[in-house]
Amino acid sequence: MKRMTAQALVQSGQARSPLRRVAFTGGFDDLIAGARSGDRAAFSTLMRSHKDDLFRFVRRRVANADAASDIVQEAFVAAWSAMANFDPERSFKTWLHAIALNKCRDAARRAATRRAFWGDCPDGDDLRVADERPSPEAETVSRDELRMLRGALATLPEHLREALMLTAVDGLSQAAASATLGCSVKSLEYRVHRARELLTAEMERSAMPRR
Repeated sequence: MKRMTAQALVQSGQARSPLRRVAFTGGFDDLIAGARSGDRAAFSTLMRSHKDDLFRFVRRRVANADAASDIVQEAFVAAWSAMANFDPERSFKTWLHAIALNKCRDAARRAATRRAFWGDCPDGDDLRVADERPSPEAETVSRDELRMLRGALATLPEHLREALMLTAVDGLSQAAASATLGCSVKSLEYRVHRARELLTAEMERSAMPRR
């Protein structure tokens, strides 16, 4: 399979292709087969049909929209590189989510390294509320609540936080979430239960007035 750069993926994803309609008319398996054999047009059609969903998936984990877009492109590049080894019995969407989740982890590690050298960065645009704000006071409350929630989520161990995010935020079924994380459904259930316990305790602790 030929190597495809991020820029090439973006350009090919924007180009029109007669395969575009196949993704929505029952030819998904054909697109998978074509992409696995190295057909860039087939993969570009797959990319177009999944990019919005994948961006939303990543955006819920990454504060900055531009950084989220970069991660989505990195995920597609990684998917293209691994496409020949994709198991067609698996869910393509779940496979993409797993790749994107790993890219989010990589980005988080890079951010942690930067903070270690340069200190904390100012709050990003993820803390901005929607345009129709009821009042400056309500906006302040919303920002504080969101900051508290994000802070509480950040205290969770990574494997617990990801399980909770996939089920409670992304709305994945237990089967899909466990497949994304590569664990059993039973293990996922425990992780979600434990994550909720720890998150509740941390939120209550954060809400207590400081002495």
